[in-house]
Amino acid sequence: MVGGPEAVVLDAPAKVNLRLAILAREESGYHSLESLFCAISLGDEVTVRRADSGLALEVVGAAETGPPERNLAVLAARRFYAELGQEPALHIRLVKRVPVAAGLGGGSSDAAATLRALNQVHGEPFGRAGLLQMAVELGSDVPFFLCGSPLALGWGRGERLLALPPLPERAVLVAHPGVAMPTPEAFAAIAKRRGPNPPPRAFGFDAAELSSWGAVARLARNDFGEVVAERIPVLRDALATMRAGGAEVALLAGSGGSVFGVFASEGARDAARERVEALGMACWVARTLAALPAPRVDPAPDTA
Repeated sequence: MVGGPEAVVLDAPAKVNLRLAILAREESGYHSLESLFCAISLGDEVTVRRADSGLALEVVGAAETGPPERNLAVLAARRFYAELGQEPALHIRLVKRVPVAAGLGGGSSDAAATLRALNQVHGEPFGRAGLLQMAVELGSDVPFFLCGSPLALGWGRGERLLALPPLPERAVLVAHPGVAMPTPEAFAAIAKRRGPNPPPRAFGFDAAELSSWGAVARLARNDFGEVVAERIPVLRDALATMRAGGAEVALLAGSGGSVFGVFASEGARDAARERVEALGMACWVARTLAALPAPRVDPAPDTA
């Protein structure tokens, strides 16, 4: 390996969907989506370090991330090296803070951070377009974390993205009931509810409308919300508590099972946190981001 630093560290932020509309089901079985992505400060940390040979993954944190060969950071690294035409020779250290299978895009963000870090380690052989093409192949949320902005509209399977100017920073509360909602189950529940021939849906707004939190609040929705709440009823209580506490936007995150609220002040958020925790839910505090994290060169080997 030549051309870049020995190791690069990247924060991998989670995301919330300020809008998530399911537009149609394609003949292939995939669902076409419209989503307003927003990155938040809750995140993992990814360190990519050169090695003599092979690809090793070290996971730090209590989260169960499954077998290494299915980890999105590992898959991203393998995809990168396949495009580069080389065998992998690196160590990935993944510090997990984002809840797994919570609709927050933690694994997707890890994959995007791995692609960005590897590109810097190798002297940036690929432009953004090249990295985005790899990202599309890894999952529908991965391209967002490579689009260059913490706020973006996405359509289809994530391959169509419109980066938007970030909104003013807001306090965020994320809550998880400790119950997973597998994405295939959420889509199956939507398909059952809509029937075999649902009417086509289209977005009814212009991106220029998304210039304030008030405008976003008027357009906020998540089509998974009701079907996921039917399986995990406490989510309704958590969302109602956040809204009663002044949340400008309160929705299911992705296809679940976490929920989030966006607040104008940390005080309002922290007061809502106490009430949501009383429902038996785990909570994290965060903020919306004004910019995506920049890579950092890590000069010394990990000793932890």
